[in-house]
Amino acid sequence: MIHPGLRVLVLNSGSSSIKFELFRMPEEEVESSGLLERIGEPESRLKCRLDDKDELIERRVHDHSEGLGIILDLLSGPASTGSRPIDAIGHRVVHGGEGFAEPAIVTKEVEEAIEDNFALAPLHNPPNLMGIRAARERLPGVLQVAVFDTAFHQTMPPHAYRYALPEELYLEHQVRRYGFHGTSHRYVAKRAAEMLRRPLEDISIVSCHLGNGCSMAAIKGGLSIDTSMGLTPLEGLVMGTRSGDVDPSLPAFLSRTAQMSPKEVDVLLNKKSGLLGLSGGLSNDMRVLLESEAAGDEKARLAIDTYCHRIRKYLGAYAAVLGRLDALVFTAGVGERSPAIRARVLEELSILGLHLNDARNQRVVGIEADIASEDSPVRILVVPTNEELMIARDTYELVLARGPSAA
Repeated sequence: MIHPGLRVLVLNSGSSSIKFELFRMPEEEVESSGLLERIGEPESRLKCRLDDKDELIERRVHDHSEGLGIILDLLSGPASTGSRPIDAIGHRVVHGGEGFAEPAIVTKEVEEAIEDNFALAPLHNPPNLMGIRAARERLPGVLQVAVFDTAFHQTMPPHAYRYALPEELYLEHQVRRYGFHGTSHRYVAKRAAEMLRRPLEDISIVSCHLGNGCSMAAIKGGLSIDTSMGLTPLEGLVMGTRSGDVDPSLPAFLSRTAQMSPKEVDVLLNKKSGLLGLSGGLSNDMRVLLESEAAGDEKARLAIDTYCHRIRKYLGAYAAVLGRLDALVFTAGVGERSPAIRARVLEELSILGLHLNDARNQRVVGIEADIASEDSPVRILVVPTNEELMIARDTYELVLARGPSAA
């Protein structure tokens, strides 16, 4: 039975923020969206798009429960066309460990599993769980769904997700590759299949999620078989402030030679490295770096060259892992909006069957398009990601699975 017009609220709770989007499903119409920032600080700020009008609220918000209450009041108040109650809530949860390969209806056991993974995602899972508990407090009885960033990558074979470390580290401490951005990779893979007019089960693609955080995934038949991020989101590509791949002995080396503590090394690799570090502290914003490079800044040039070189290395590796490459997909902020970076990545990659239409590439900024030349054996796609819509779809499907009583 289809339930038209269900209102699904998607929440992405950070340590001091709540990002939200309200969908009418299955129509997939966005009724409202917004971001509450600086929770717990003297001057919190809520920016919201409601009924085609921009709302701005600036006042102190003490915690996530209070913040969600303010958001819900806006969404159900008399000024809103959405005067009906929320039917279901979908939550982005970063780390599901090995326990979740699919979205899950939130139960006590699911909450406990999210908490059990705090050690694997200390910056993300605690606020994700705060959002779930705040929603339950404010909307008791409303169906809640957890959608995990790591779930999509649970299809990786052991030889892709295991590190070459003693087995007890995996068995006792869950040390393995998990991968992230799974909801984004899953969304763009489905859209890529639709754009190619081929069944998802029949294609092999590489998905490049290039934002401030960056990851790539090798996707075969709709399943992730390898991905660049690892135990944490630090591994893999050069990112805005994250180093990506480095020699594993680097922390011990810095401890001996620079007397850096483990915490200092962690901050260095996660917050002071990547584009920011390579550019000499200039910026982690690719737009700033491209402008600086054009003005002759050699550090900016090095940062961009290293960034693109690392993407090409992973692309070649994943083409080999897949055995056949049907499409390369660019997504997220840089992937969607930077023709210059796309062109730079694809330089001298005709060996992989990737032939860019330069004029078409330059015209594509933030829109969906095929930017490959007509004779390119491998298609090159730009697909704006929509993780919130993917979470809304997952939540709606679980509402349907629960039957009329859930709606």
